[in-house]
Amino acid sequence: MSTADQTRVRALRGATTLDRDDRDHIMERTQELIRELFERNGLVEDDLISIVFTATDDVHSAYPAEAAREAGITHVPLLCARELEIDGGIPRCVRLLVHTYTARPVRDLRHVYLHEARQLRTDLPE
Repeated sequence: MSTADQTRVRALRGATTLDRDDRDHIMERTQELIRELFERNGLVEDDLISIVFTATDDVHSAYPAEAAREAGITHVPLLCARELEIDGGIPRCVRLLVHTYTARPVRDLRHVYLHEARQLRTDLPE
């Protein structure tokens, strides 16, 4: 079996921004981010190892991990943390780091940056 055919542990990144700090809006945007990342990478819950979410200090209305639970991701460890507060950073930003099993080579993985978070990775196709 070639190296490309073997299932490996890989990490996928993504981010989105919020128009406002509101629970329903956090749920909507975070679920959109998860859905896009799953679709672009052909993932299902059974592929996942864990998801780490971060949010900037101006997000207070809900945990981003709550959105994953509401979307049906119930058997995967989830963790929320605070993003570093950096001068000039993007406000109301939710990021995620997904650890997954996949046979895809790293060059075929599709990271997802939505809304104003696109400026974090201008090198990636939409």
